[in-house]
Amino acid sequence: MDKSPKPRSLPPVIYALTMVATLGGLLFGYDTAVINGATDALRQFFITPLESDPALAMATIIQFKGIVSICFVIIFGFISSFIVRLFGKGKGGLWIVILWVLAIVLLYIFFIRGENVLSESLANSIKGFTISSALVGCIIGASLGGYIGQSLGRKRGLILAAILFLISALGSAMPEQLNFMGLSTISSFIFYRIIGGIGVGLASMLSPMYIAEIAPANIRGKLVSWNQFAIIFGMVVVYFVNYFIARGQAAEWINTTGWRWMFGSETIPAILFLTLLFFVPESPRYLVLKKQENKAHQLLQKINPASADEVLSDIKASLTENRVPWLSFGGLVIVVGILLSVFQQFVGINVVLYYAGDIFRSMGAGNDSSLLQTIVVGLVNLSFTVVAIFTVDRFGRKPLMIIGAVAMGFSMIALGFSFFLGKVGIVSLIFMLCYTAAFAMSWGPVTWVLLSEIFPNSIKGAMSIAVATMWIANLIVSWTFPIMNESSLLTRLFSHGFSYWIYGLMGFIAAWFVIRLVPETKGKRLEEIESTWKG
Repeated sequence: MDKSPKPRSLPPVIYALTMVATLGGLLFGYDTAVINGATDALRQFFITPLESDPALAMATIIQFKGIVSICFVIIFGFISSFIVRLFGKGKGGLWIVILWVLAIVLLYIFFIRGENVLSESLANSIKGFTISSALVGCIIGASLGGYIGQSLGRKRGLILAAILFLISALGSAMPEQLNFMGLSTISSFIFYRIIGGIGVGLASMLSPMYIAEIAPANIRGKLVSWNQFAIIFGMVVVYFVNYFIARGQAAEWINTTGWRWMFGSETIPAILFLTLLFFVPESPRYLVLKKQENKAHQLLQKINPASADEVLSDIKASLTENRVPWLSFGGLVIVVGILLSVFQQFVGINVVLYYAGDIFRSMGAGNDSSLLQTIVVGLVNLSFTVVAIFTVDRFGRKPLMIIGAVAMGFSMIALGFSFFLGKVGIVSLIFMLCYTAAFAMSWGPVTWVLLSEIFPNSIKGAMSIAVATMWIANLIVSWTFPIMNESSLLTRLFSHGFSYWIYGLMGFIAAWFVIRLVPETKGKRLEEIESTWKG
């Protein structure tokens, strides 16, 4: 029997706390999508001057290789820590040595030892990394999310994220003025984007975790889905902000000044989020974890009065196995979490979210028109996210994920053929909108619902592996898209259709994965889901 109260009897404080936590999702969406309106301006401001100045290009390339190498070491360091947590120091240490040697050799052969001369592929790589550099921070933030959530708490972890959002907004808008490390301007910009990415990574894990831990089981899916709604709403907001900043302005102004206003505008929601977080309580599960059962019980009486005692008992029972090895429930829960994250990105959603302006310009649209069409994509994304919110607890997680993956596969394959056959225009826009709608009602919100549900409380920190993997996959897709899409060779052979076919194939593989491996969690308490993995 469901121990949660009916939705209409829930205290308003549940919804108030959810709304504050979802501001982390709003900033997540705002920070990641603000780049959409500035991709062409950033290329003109940072990359184009390198084409006519070989000395500047060489210095920038050397610094670029250094930054990428440092990022690689940091990311691989986090991956190594995950391997140790999974397999122990003995077996895990052996795997780490093998992977480090292999990775360093590949990095040197295919990246570092190349000539420091600006080629087409290297220019596209620099553009791709500059645009996707925030994702390096997302990987760091997500990797630290488990530790910060368990040590500092969900609330203070979100406060830290809000501060990082604020710093990033100011630094990205003024990379020259706030360049305290003597870096080149592009490197300073990348640094502040990474800082913001750390905030995104923390919020991407802690916001849905906080909501899941205060929400009754019978509406938990709906409330966690509101975080995804907030992410998409943040994207739509910044699409409008970018449009009104750039509307009617000369390209020269956008390329030198307009993009700064786009990034600087994030300070407003960041300050609002930071302020409101001081008025919310810590989650009851974290309070019990820190032996503050009285505070946890008082909070539960406010947010779930009908079954506060019973929920507290469930939380205490679920935490008796605190700090157990991450493989205590077997490897399947880890594999499912990682693959959910990988497929959510490999279907290509962030190509649409980050590069929609470039895609529409490749269809022949002007700057204002491309930003306006991006708003249409954002509104479709938002509308179908609402559909998911009101169906995730009715139809279940698996049906939505399977239908969405198949629809995305067909849409991306069709979009690729529209480019390949030279039939771009309204047909291509329709395929892109169908793809966006399919993602928004399935893999967008439902992946986060599943990730917040499937990891047992005693290994909740293992969720950081899945979230970090999501950002690594995001970085791979976002970095490689301009390399593929702007390659003269691939364009000559496939007319920009190649990358979309890859994403379409990933959609069909994702559907097969959900059918075979993902459990249904609809209507189950977190403790019940935990018993599934024990079985």
